[in-house]
Amino acid sequence: MGKPTGFLEFVRQHESYDPVSERLQHYREFVHPLPEAAARTQGARCMDCGVPFCNNGCPVNNLIPDWNDLVYNGQWQAAIERLHATNNFPEFTSRICPAPCESACTLGVNDAPVGIKSIERAIIDTARANGWIGAQPANRPSGRRVAVVGSGPAGLAAAQQLARAGHAVTVFEKNDAIGGLLRYGIPDFKLEKHLIDERVAQLEAEGVHFELRTLVGDALPASIANDASRVVAPDRLLRDFDAVLLAGGSETPRDLPIPGRNLSGVHFALEYLIPQNKEVGGGSKNPIDARGKHVVVIGGGDTGSDCVGTANRQGAASVTQIELLPKPPAEENKDLTWPYWPHKLRTSSSHEEGCVRDWSVASQAFLGENGQLRALRCNRLDWQNGKMQEIPGSEFELKADLVFLAMGFTQPAAPLLDAFGIARDNRGNAAAGTDDLNGYATNVSKVFAAGDLRRGQSLVVWAIREGRQAARAIDRFLMGETRLPR
Repeated sequence: MGKPTGFLEFVRQHESYDPVSERLQHYREFVHPLPEAAARTQGARCMDCGVPFCNNGCPVNNLIPDWNDLVYNGQWQAAIERLHATNNFPEFTSRICPAPCESACTLGVNDAPVGIKSIERAIIDTARANGWIGAQPANRPSGRRVAVVGSGPAGLAAAQQLARAGHAVTVFEKNDAIGGLLRYGIPDFKLEKHLIDERVAQLEAEGVHFELRTLVGDALPASIANDASRVVAPDRLLRDFDAVLLAGGSETPRDLPIPGRNLSGVHFALEYLIPQNKEVGGGSKNPIDARGKHVVVIGGGDTGSDCVGTANRQGAASVTQIELLPKPPAEENKDLTWPYWPHKLRTSSSHEEGCVRDWSVASQAFLGENGQLRALRCNRLDWQNGKMQEIPGSEFELKADLVFLAMGFTQPAAPLLDAFGIARDNRGNAAAGTDDLNGYATNVSKVFAAGDLRRGQSLVVWAIREGRQAARAIDRFLMGETRLPR
């Protein structure tokens, strides 16, 4: 906890943003972290609640009251040690996690919750500024070799934990840079990529080896990003390594097979976001340019929001985001939802930059001329008891030069799982449990699965948890016991 009476004395202070007119001119981060004094005051708001529900609200079980108290008392180096005890990459989560911990904060029952996410960012940014994040190589090698397929947050967290246990870890990544969707799915204005580079350098200093542009398994569908110039057969990994962890993403995008789907101008969201991130990183120009165009984003989640922010930075004439589901309530019913993640309306910084949002809208057809998209025909829906019905006579058209499909992802790349012979659950994910004895193990001997590939599309913080837990399971499998932390 922080100051015993702090929650009565201090109001919540939010991080500040650059004005919209300024931040739309670039792709850099625009959030101003809390100054030291403000962060310490916010740490003081952590109350002596008896049962810190925030610990379980956080998927990695961050020791939140501990580091709130340390920040309040100005013990920053101890705070980063407590933060790193459960979270390998707090610079990622403090920027892009939606903070389910804050929804579970006891103070949030009748007041603004503790600003846990902003305090976390203050801790990690202070640690980076002071050079407190160094390599932690193992004292001695174990003699065991582990292959990790995929370099997103699950793969990176697992690789770091396994390397610190003394294992020789090689990470295989099919694209041309490390980070998975951290690198290419999330725009730089939310997460600048030098933060990934700093962690990659740390992992390399700890002994992790990276193989880029390397596809494990068979050819992938065109809808999945793939820069690979070489292919490695699963048999080779099973022969050359003592354990294999499959930690790729849930990368198969949900399609919208309605009339006109093949018109020029209709794209999956990542077909737009990935080349834009590459352009920002110094690569070739994004072939999809929204400048002066009318943009429609189908799907109301984070990926759709990222398309909104990117289109506005490119200078779109208009941006509209539509969602099949009904509009959520402005505020949650805390009596029914606390301490769980509430269903309520969420407005991102990208929405605030300029976006018309509409709910209970079904897409009927893409309309075009000479093969080029010109509009989207829609109709309105009536939702009753969880079931939808089209409202007769409610058809309307949205002018659209570009449409981005941001309706989520259905499953991991099937060719990868097929190449290893991995059994799947009813959603198409790798079938593997999380129990303490055989957790994360698949039906194939010495092959494990974690992250979105195992549990389905989810948050970065869940991926980090899965990677850490899978590392524990692999270490126990290799050594008969494990001392890796949960």
